[in-house]
Amino acid sequence: MPKRVLTGNIVSDKGDKTVVVLVERKVKHPLYGKIIRRSKKYHAHDEGNEYREGETVRIEEIAPISKLKTWKVIERVNTHATPATADAA
Repeated sequence: MPKRVLTGNIVSDKGDKTVVVLVERKVKHPLYGKIIRRSKKYHAHDEGNEYREGETVRIEEIAPISKLKTWKVIERVNTHATPATADAA
């Protein structure tokens, strides 16, 4: 069975080797048909503490590391400039 991969924004990087990623999805309301946004936060493993709050990342499902962590960060998604590159420009 393939591992699930999700894309979201980091909302917290305060934990050691952990980031909290907010993943949003759009679903159609079953009765009214309006498109509504649903979101969920995932705790993801960041081994080198290299990802910062505000970045867009991809996370992959893994075997449980702790009570809350069953995801790890794979890579950055270059949807916009990272804070470090924005300061240099």
